[in-house]
Formats: sequence, structure tokens, C-alpha cells
Amino acid sequence: MTAGTFLTPTKDLMNFMATDPFRLLQGRLFEEPFTMFRPLMRTEENWPLTPWTPPCDIYETDKKVVLKVELPEVLKEDVKVTMENNVLMLRGERKFEEETDRENYHRVERHYGEFMRSFTLPAYVDATKIDAEFKHGVLTVTLPKREEARAKQIDVKVH
Repeated sequence: MTAGTFLTPTKDLMNFMATDPFRLLQGRLFEEPFTMFRPLMRTEENWPLTPWTPPCDIYETDKKVVLKVELPEVLKEDVKVTMENNVLMLRGERKFEEETDRENYHRVERHYGEFMRSFTLPAYVDATKIDAEFKHGVLTVTLPKREEARAKQIDVKVH
């Protein structure tokens, strides 16, 4: 097993689309040649009130696996962390500010609306001791490893 492959996203089609090299290539090949026509094109921005995928870092130590998910301007009560059938599910919503009219915005690049991430947990995670903390717009989920799965130092005896 290589580093970073132990938590396999199970329902991350949107994440795949965001990192698809052909999609990035298509954007560069087919958008840039038309920049001279940009003043003639519609200038209306797409309104990003659609499902989105927050960025996630995953790292592992001797005793635990840690997920850190960026959720700026998401309230703690709008985030749900569940675990069912060995799948860790992160759901929530970033709500758009209601006091500002849509017409007053010149550009909206951040995404709003619901998000969902799911990860299949490795067998060596102790699902009964999962901990989640939300601080400064970052959700940190700590997945402790089972004692029997931790690396052990074995002394070599010389005769």
C-alpha cells in the first residue's frame, strides 16, 4: 500500500472532475484562444450555489490517521460527521449571506451550498474512538489505529 491510498474516496465524482487532466487541458486549449473575443461575450458569472467539494488533507502517524478539511465560513452546526459500514461521511453546507443582493456582486468564485465527502476507512482504524474537532474553519477528524495494527519495535538478540 502506498502513502495516501489507504482512504479511498467512495463518492467523489466532483473531486475527480475538478482534478481531471483532460478537463484542465480542455480549459487551456479552448478558452485562451477566445480571449480576444471576451469583450463581446456575456460577462454574467455562473452562480456557484451548487454542491462543492472542500479540500482535504490526510496524513498518518504511528498511532492515528488524521483528516483536515477546509470549511471556511461554515458553522459547526452545519457540519455532520457520521460513520456507517466502515465509511466515514462528512456533510454540511456553506450558506450564502442573505443580507446582500445577488445583483450587488461583481464576482463570486467561492462555492456555496451543500458538500459531501466520504472515505472508506482502513481496517486498522478503531472506529469506536473517532474524534472530530472544528476550529478556525478547519474540521479535523482523528482516527486512532487499533493497538494491534501499530508498528512495534522488535529487539534482535545476538547469540
